[in-house]
Amino acid sequence: MAAELSTSINIKEPRWDQSTFVGRAKHFFTVTDPRNILLTNEQLAHAHKIITDYREGIVSPGLTEDELWRAKYVFDSAFHPDTGEKMILIGRMSAQVPMNMTITGCMMTFYKTTPAVLFWQWINQSFNAIVNYTNRSGDAPITVGQLGTAYVSATTGAVATALGLNALTKHVSPLIGRFVPFAAVAAANCINIPLMRQRELQHGIPIMDENDNRLGESSKAAQQAISQVVVSRILMASPGMAIPPFLMNHLEKKAFLRVSTPHHFRFLFFSLVFATPLCCALFPQKSSMSVSRLEPELQEKIRANHPGVERVYFNKGL
Repeated sequence: MAAELSTSINIKEPRWDQSTFVGRAKHFFTVTDPRNILLTNEQLAHAHKIITDYREGIVSPGLTEDELWRAKYVFDSAFHPDTGEKMILIGRMSAQVPMNMTITGCMMTFYKTTPAVLFWQWINQSFNAIVNYTNRSGDAPITVGQLGTAYVSATTGAVATALGLNALTKHVSPLIGRFVPFAAVAAANCINIPLMRQRELQHGIPIMDENDNRLGESSKAAQQAISQVVVSRILMASPGMAIPPFLMNHLEKKAFLRVSTPHHFRFLFFSLVFATPLCCALFPQKSSMSVSRLEPELQEKIRANHPGVERVYFNKGL
């Protein structure tokens, strides 16, 4: 009879070393695997039970270490790390590749008219708003009114930016015009992400010590977290939106437009499969900062109650 699995495996942390880029990349290749969106509610519930039981010291009969880690990554792909709630399907990181492939492909195909730019930028920013809300940091509730205000301000600002850039390129070469979607996405990310996560900037996100003891909430930590996410998202879009303009322009000149769109979508799929996890891995998910960089009142509180703490940790979101 096989020995029962030990209950000492630390499933609070990823399986691979998160202090290295390679370890983070392995982690995110698993979390962003598009096949995870095909999992049924029964499979998610089964993984949820395995993980919650294991955290309480209960090991499912016959459970192996590989099965435990597989359950953990299924759990992580579908449930929010701070609130524990099941995430909206299209907002999960495992939905990034198919959703971004479709939306980005359409943005870069239908970019010449204002109605097309308006429609696809609105679709893109609505999708981004869902992703940004789903992958927010912290566990504080957000009201319907706050969510609605954040959505309207984020999508309006992002779409207006796209239309403005489109208007500026009316008299430039078609090649430059093809870069409008990427420029719009980059600019819109700088607007959409902070606005959809504005509650974090106003009220702060939970910060912990190295043993996961909660020390308070910090807006400074939220600023660092959101800025890292913005950089990751812009770079995530780069391979699929910065290279195809040259390819599409060349094919159009050669009268190959009919075959360029399928090739473009195929290229987008493969670039996103790699760009999504690799750009998520640029910064540790469990981000950190020195106590000296926190708000003055929070520094005083930590130094008074936890004098040995020099660094704090927090979930940066995705």
